Order: sequence, then structure tokens, then C-alpha cells
Amino acid sequence: MSNFTLHELQCFDAVVLGGGFQAAAERLHRSHPSVFAAVAKLERQLGLDLLDRSGYRVRLTEAGHAFHRKVRFLLHEAGELQTFAAQLAMGEEAELRVVLGDLCPLPPVLEMFSGFFAQCPQTRLHLQFETVTGPWERLLEDEADLMVHRVPQSDVRMESIDLGRVALVPVVAPGFLPFPPDSDITPQRMQAFTQCVVRDSARHPSEPGHFLVDGASQCSVPDHLMKKELILHGMAWGHVPRFMIETELRDGQLISIAGRHFPGVVEELSAARRRDRPHGPVADRLWGFLEGRAPVLRPALGRVPGAGKPPEHSPRS
Repeated sequence: MSNFTLHELQCFDAVVLGGGFQAAAERLHRSHPSVFAAVAKLERQLGLDLLDRSGYRVRLTEAGHAFHRKVRFLLHEAGELQTFAAQLAMGEEAELRVVLGDLCPLPPVLEMFSGFFAQCPQTRLHLQFETVTGPWERLLEDEADLMVHRVPQSDVRMESIDLGRVALVPVVAPGFLPFPPDSDITPQRMQAFTQCVVRDSARHPSEPGHFLVDGASQCSVPDHLMKKELILHGMAWGHVPRFMIETELRDGQLISIAGRHFPGVVEELSAARRRDRPHGPVADRLWGFLEGRAPVLRPALGRVPGAGKPPEHSPRS
């Protein structure tokens, strides 16, 4: 048996995944005859019929099924090796692109980055800010090397470090509601009041709106800071990250309406990067630096205070 090539295995895998030679050729950006020849050569070298060509669509034979499982593992390992080689070839990066999401408390996160980049004066930090699914889009389209935001748990392209929890608290200004802001407020009662929402900065938003009350009028803003100001001025109500409104909740400038019908939301704040992309030496050191310091958020920031209740005063909370 002669040695088969990585190209022949890639062609075989593409035929299996695409269901035919033409689909495989399009996937690999090669001609139909070249893909057909590569798979035929692989079968001759192995002395095995990997594909059943008797029907309209090619199908795996029993031997083909068993062989393909091994091929998938080998191609994955080859991809990992290519990524590792690219990492070795990289010098120290001149710039690292970090995107911060709208759920990111700036003081503790920027304190971390400040401590790291003070040790890397030759690498410039390029910060971006995006909202809702905008951070995901920047990362997945290779417009950022790292993001700090919530992570879509179903997306295996990302690996993440847990930095802590962020609570989003439904709040109103005093006097905004003509009835007591208690824990029994229903969505139906809130339909008469304008709800403020943050616009998704993604070019192609991948999620529907969150926490929306059906039938209620809405006003949209570019970020949570603007949302907070509108709510403080009695122009709307909405969910705001607790880290932005602890003082206002404590002083009574904002009132939580969290309860049975509006429980608030707790999101996991994470640092995330692509697991299927090479990372330079500075990016890898930053990743280890973040792992060594996580989590960084106070536990109280991940708790939703009940209706009318101020946040806890304990500095250790």
C-alpha cells in the first residue's frame, strides 16, 4: 500500500460532507475531475471501496464509514498542527484588538488590561465597543482578537474565561408609575409605558430583542449609559446592568421592579477568543494573565435586588 496524501483525505472528506463530487469540488475550490481522481487514487492505494457509486448520490460503504471516522480525527489534528505552526511563525504583535461589550464593567476590566499592557510596551491595545451581538460579530469576523462580553454557549468556535456575573435590573424612576412599584407588576400593566432598549450594533444581528413587553411602545438607544439617563429622567423604563446603577438604587433615584413577572436577568461575563485561529505570543500571554486573575467581578453585581429594595451595602458582597 502506497502512502496516501492529506489532499486525498481532504477530497474524500469533502465528498462525504457534501454528498457528491461536485459539491466537494465547490467546497475545496477545485475541479470535479481532480476531486474524483484523488478519491479513486485513495481507494486504489487502500485496496478498499470507500464509496458506493451505484445510486444517484454517492454513499459510504461499511468500510468507508469506519475509515471516515479516522479521517475526521486526522484532519482535525492536521488543522491543529497548521495553527501551531502559524503561532510559532508569529513575532510579538504590534497591536491587539479587544472588543468590550455593553455588559462589561469598565473599572475592573480596564484595571486588568492596564496591568498587562504595562508589561508589553511594544504592543498597542486597540479597544472597540459594541452592543448586544456586536461583540460576537467582531470576533467571529476576525475584526477582534479578544472580546469581553457574554458568550453564546452553543458556538464551539469560541473558548472563554469566566470573569463573573452581571445582573440586569428592571428599573423605573420615582413617580414614573401611577401605582406602587411592587413585585406583582405584570407585563400587561407595563404595556402602557415606554420601554427603552439598546440597539444591536451588529451589522447582521443574530438574536431577537430581549426582555421586550409585547404591545408596549419602545425607544432605542446606542448603549446602557444613554438608557440609564432616559430612565432617570422619567422618559422610559428598562433593564440596566446593576454595576451602572448601584448608587442610584441605594439613593432612591431608581427603583427596582424585579419580581415574579420581571425577575431580572443574570448574564455570565467572559473573556473569549477564537479557538480555531492562531494566537501570537502576546495574545497567549494575555490569555494566561486573564485566567490567573479570573473572576474579577464582585458577587453582588450578579444579584438582582427585589422590587423597591436597595442593593446590599457590604463591600464584601
